[in-house]
Amino acid sequence: MRHHHLVQTKEKKGIIFDLDGVLVFTDQYHYLAWKQLADELGVYFDEKINNRLRGVSRMDSLEIILERYQGEPLNQVQKSELAEKKNEIYRNMLQQMRPANVSAEVRSCLKELRRRGFRLAIGSSSKNAKLILEKVDLLGAFQAISDGTNINQSKPSPEVFLKAAEFLRLEPEECYVVEDAKVGIDAAKAGGMIGIGIGDAATYEKADMKVNSFSEILSVI
Repeated sequence: MRHHHLVQTKEKKGIIFDLDGVLVFTDQYHYLAWKQLADELGVYFDEKINNRLRGVSRMDSLEIILERYQGEPLNQVQKSELAEKKNEIYRNMLQQMRPANVSAEVRSCLKELRRRGFRLAIGSSSKNAKLILEKVDLLGAFQAISDGTNINQSKPSPEVFLKAAEFLRLEPEECYVVEDAKVGIDAAKAGGMIGIGIGDAATYEKADMKVNSFSEILSVI
């Protein structure tokens, strides 16, 4: 317990943000991309099945979709090709993203956090994080980006957040993590960070702090 107390008292200098579901919302693009793939495979797919894919890796998501697959058995190479095809469809959809996809609330809040002297980073499992940030004109808001290109393990492993802290030249104990997924809060906690839950994670008991809106972050830190 004593150690936990020390964690709480270390001054916070960094804030690491999950990207999808916190700063931007690309759920619809993921859904449409999987739907297109499922249609081509002749597999039934709907929003309910899609909800099972939240926070799940691409290959594991494919396995969930293939539960209803009736065709010839697929080998690993074919599965990899299917997962890659889904990503291509998704990436093409991401090209439509614009600065308008990020709210004024998020932009002004990030600016205020920078003004207060916080170092800001992205901690996202997505390999498309930089593309998304470029499209919505948010790349300049962060001093570091830790994403799917520099990690071996997805959340709940804390790797993506630990790397983000390292890129900010901070100790994990000096960082907050803002997450909308329970698995993301679990990852933050596993890394010794303070987890701020928003969206789906705002009701999660393991979140150290809970906010209902993005700007509320300013009043809890």
